[in-house]
Amino acid sequence: MTLRSLSLLVSLALCTPLAAHAIEFTPQELARASALQKTLLTLDSHLDTPANFHRAGFDIQQRHDHNALSQVDYPRMVEGALDGGFWAIYTDQGDRSEAAHVHDRDAGLLRLMDIRAMLAAHPDTFQLALTAADAARIKAAGKRVVYISMENASPLVDDPSLLSFYHLAGLRLLSTVHFANNEFADSATDKKGAEWKGLSPAGKALVDEAVRLGIVIDQSHASDAVFDDLLERMPVPFVLSHSSAKAIYNHPRNLDDARLKQLAKAGGVIQVNAYGGYLIDTGKTEARAQAEDALMKQLGGDYDGMTIAQGVALKQGLDALDQRYPLRKATLDDFFAHFEHILKVVGTEHAGIGLDWDGGGGLADLPDVSQLPKITAWLLRKGYSEKQIAGIWGGNLLRVMAQAQAHADKVATPKK
Repeated sequence: MTLRSLSLLVSLALCTPLAAHAIEFTPQELARASALQKTLLTLDSHLDTPANFHRAGFDIQQRHDHNALSQVDYPRMVEGALDGGFWAIYTDQGDRSEAAHVHDRDAGLLRLMDIRAMLAAHPDTFQLALTAADAARIKAAGKRVVYISMENASPLVDDPSLLSFYHLAGLRLLSTVHFANNEFADSATDKKGAEWKGLSPAGKALVDEAVRLGIVIDQSHASDAVFDDLLERMPVPFVLSHSSAKAIYNHPRNLDDARLKQLAKAGGVIQVNAYGGYLIDTGKTEARAQAEDALMKQLGGDYDGMTIAQGVALKQGLDALDQRYPLRKATLDDFFAHFEHILKVVGTEHAGIGLDWDGGGGLADLPDVSQLPKITAWLLRKGYSEKQIAGIWGGNLLRVMAQAQAHADKVATPKK
């Protein structure tokens, strides 16, 4: 099992029901929030749902409740008033051999094809978005918004010129790295430590080309040194598609206050994450880890190859493990601690939502996208205006995209 798959398994275990105290909202608060949510352009910046598109038994038009593999489908998007967002081309980091680079190249292209095939199969429900203005137009037409993103640029190592092809095919958000260092950048979580002390020469060239094309750069998963390189190098703002606050929980995937302030000053946006292991210390024991490995072996050992039917069995198995090896589970209270801190540091114009759905995100009391109005209810309770909430739910992110695309148009236009 890959590091990615194990991390997903751990995080899915953290999203089971919780008996301990959790934040509550009145029916009136939720009704008001839900009504407002339907009027807003509601986008999530990190949807790993394309990982399910190839699974036997998965149908995005059908509801897949009580399933450890699925948190996003069309019925639950409608219920939670999620208009769409950035659907990720994710590729697990290989061993960086020549064969692994070819595998990563092909895996990225296959995931891109999965997304485009989903769009072609459901033209009345989902639509590809290419510009910042497209999202509102697609929502007005009654469809869900599909921007394409890439999490981990390893599919581009074998042939960096493929970035132009991805852009033509719809790519609009790019991160350089994931759990481990690659040829482009250092990861925040590679146990070997820094290899490039930020971006590699190839990484700098990749970022420059992405900026030229108008692709937004995503710093999530990269090291703090990569953040510093991006801040110095980029002529346009960048984003963190799913990260949280180091001041609340000191995890390398989170951002410290000094860099949060630098991000805001540069016009960037941080999309707050709901991945439990980045929000709190779960207190996981070695016995729990071994039990998770045994459960995966019992189910075939291949997380990526699981069917949707096996996702039901996976959830049941994780629920049983919770009784034998309990973990502290992240809740909305934990998420709001990060969210509130970030809002105070960067302001409402530089914060957004990227909950890592279908990639390990979700909370004990926010298990899937059907319950998104709880976040809006909290924002209303805190006194934020509808304009501010609209920015948080997508406007701020689209503003960065508009800036990136305007810059690309400007440099592409010959001076007279």
